[in-house]
Amino acid sequence: MSLLLGIDIGGSGSRVAIRAGAGPRRELAGERIGVTAAGSSVPQTAIALLRRARDLWPEEFAGVDGVALGATGLATLVARPEALLQAMGTELAVGRAPSDRRPPTAVAIDAVTAHLGALGGGSGAIVALGTGAVALGTDGHEIWRRVDGWGHLLGDRGSGAWIGNRGLRAAIRAHDGVDASGSALLAAARARFGDPLGWPAQLYTRDDRAGVLAGFAPDVFALASDGDAAATTIVAAAGAEAARSGLAALAPGLEPRLALTGGVVSAGGLLVSTFAETVAVLRPDVETVAPLGDPLDGALRLAGRAAVGGVASRAPYVWADGGTLR
Repeated sequence: MSLLLGIDIGGSGSRVAIRAGAGPRRELAGERIGVTAAGSSVPQTAIALLRRARDLWPEEFAGVDGVALGATGLATLVARPEALLQAMGTELAVGRAPSDRRPPTAVAIDAVTAHLGALGGGSGAIVALGTGAVALGTDGHEIWRRVDGWGHLLGDRGSGAWIGNRGLRAAIRAHDGVDASGSALLAAARARFGDPLGWPAQLYTRDDRAGVLAGFAPDVFALASDGDAAATTIVAAAGAEAARSGLAALAPGLEPRLALTGGVVSAGGLLVSTFAETVAVLRPDVETVAPLGDPLDGALRLAGRAAVGGVASRAPYVWADGGTLR
């Protein structure tokens, strides 16, 4: 029975889990990452989670057979993902004799672990909506197509940060007297962030700005569920944007199926229904399917593949310390 350790790092938080065989996973939460001129704090967060797991589950940690990480911005904001892989290996060797076997390790962009979690390793495409947004179409072998994942300034269409940003923009328009339709959003934003004059200082100076923006998304969802027109428009647009990204990732040769996954999806309702409706209109041949599991499940699945030598490096998606992808 394999003992696996998986890590999931997103813009709003991080998690590490350990699981024996097909049993339930045990997990603990870590910090939210930041992005500065020096890059992303994903490497530091990953090492901190490994150390916490070793402290909390010392016996299990010592017997882990495979380890995998799925992280946001790994291909675009981390200078050398292979250096993170090496650093994780060094950390996993702590306390082991030089002759002891260190567990095989893999690191991947978050879209890969989201895909493995949602489709269980099968062919097709996924859209992962969390703080950010990314879509990936792959068969796990020859076909790989990533869409979005460009961060909250350039993309992340339909994500929590995207929704929160548009909610705040509508709120500011209402504050400026340009468009009163955002009045309810303005009231909600005042309750969360205070006077609008203080918003630039709260947002522009933050390393974790995307996470702060995403923190306003629940207010937008709540207003949409109450029927507020401005919030409803934003949430529906997020579902439509996610559908377009997912279909763009569904490259020729892949199974025509598409799953929507990630933390934002739990808000459900209008976003999910608009996603499905948009897919049906644009590509009626594509089946929208419910995800089998979440990105942390995908990280554990990737760890299981690493444990049996089933993962090979395939930049800019996956980096591993040996084996072949199968």
